[in-house]
Amino acid sequence: MKTQVSNQQVFFSNNKTKDINFRIEQLKKLKSIIQENESLLNKAIYLDFKKSSFDNYTNELSLIYKDIDEAVKKIKKWSSKKSVRTNIVNLPAKSYIIPEPLGTTLIIGAWNYPYQLSFSPAVAALAAGNTVILKPSELAKNTSQAIAKIVNENFSPNYFLVIEGGIPETTALLDEKFDKIFFTGSVSVGKIIYQAAAKNLTPVTLELGGKSPAIMTKNSNLKIGVKRLIWAKFLNSGQTCIAPDYVFVHESIKESFLSECKVAIEKSNYSFENNNYVQIINKRNTNRLIDLIEEEKIFYGGNYNINERYIQPTLLHNINTNDKVMNNEIFGPILPVLTYNNIQETIDYIKSKPKPLSCYVFTNDKKTKERILNEISFGNGAINDAIMQITNDKLPFGGVGESGIGSYHGEEGFKTFSHYKSILEKSTWFELNLKYFPQTLKKLKIIKFLLKF
Repeated sequence: MKTQVSNQQVFFSNNKTKDINFRIEQLKKLKSIIQENESLLNKAIYLDFKKSSFDNYTNELSLIYKDIDEAVKKIKKWSSKKSVRTNIVNLPAKSYIIPEPLGTTLIIGAWNYPYQLSFSPAVAALAAGNTVILKPSELAKNTSQAIAKIVNENFSPNYFLVIEGGIPETTALLDEKFDKIFFTGSVSVGKIIYQAAAKNLTPVTLELGGKSPAIMTKNSNLKIGVKRLIWAKFLNSGQTCIAPDYVFVHESIKESFLSECKVAIEKSNYSFENNNYVQIINKRNTNRLIDLIEEEKIFYGGNYNINERYIQPTLLHNINTNDKVMNNEIFGPILPVLTYNNIQETIDYIKSKPKPLSCYVFTNDKKTKERILNEISFGNGAINDAIMQITNDKLPFGGVGESGIGSYHGEEGFKTFSHYKSILEKSTWFELNLKYFPQTLKKLKIIKFLLKF
């Protein structure tokens, strides 16, 4: 690992990556390579967990292409020197900010969206002028191999390199000194990454997770709201960090809500054969999820096949906040339904837990919406929809508290992998003597006056 990292450090030091045209050329090359290998990528992700080519394009590749196109189009603007106002005590002078790349970066991807969560941060890092070592998740082994193949066969390892492996390889990488570490994954592993980075005071971005709540009020558009909620929950078989983890429903609409959920699930006809459902990533996680399903609380679903790593879309009702399913992030196709009468009690419950990555509010009541947005801290979210906020690259994506540190997407991703260097450029034709010896009451009076401006 040491050699690969040091080689990238040497390459970065030659300033080639600071050339904007070089960055644009490399990003276009990356897009072209991914497009040429779409069939390989489709096959690999299907082997890992039966994800269809349709879902692979809509959930993963299209977002990567959009990130690349956006960066190519705007990289010159993002990289340009930005003038700012100079305060009166520094006149005559000009002040400006210069974005510069951080250096050699480490990106550790996640298995649930193995392409998008590996390539999108890499695009941001390359656009900002960094070198990249990318470590895909070993849990999705076929996609990891595909990512390594298309990158390592087409890019210099001194610039963009994929290193495969599990815990030993990740640990070895974390022993090296990087200029930035970007990690997507669980809270528990995020803490390990953060501790390792602290040894070298390496800045980190952590995209984690947590139990993202949804709230369905009595005056929401139930039919549309449920349709969007069910799609978001069971997309990728619930293995989405920003999926609704559980939902609070007003007591008065509970039965209607559950009925609409059942209709929406059955209309979707989730199955491997219909190419709109995927396997749980491995048997360990399949067993973990099965353990969360209490038979007496099943409203709909509950069937499973461990060997096929299949769990039917499942609705649980009569849930209380002490149930096992409410203790940890579910990350699977199980939706616990809780009820409320007093919205403040629901808000207080959510606030009593670690800050979630996402929060979704389904309501047509402006006061309720504003109340929830004002009181609950969360990373990102949506009103009357779920998950779709991630498709808008003008919205920074990231968590808060235990759900993450930092954000990316669009220009925010460029900023994440950049340092903004502040410069004061003074003229030499004039100089006030206020700051120089001798110190007098008259000078102090003038300084106090000038500092008001």
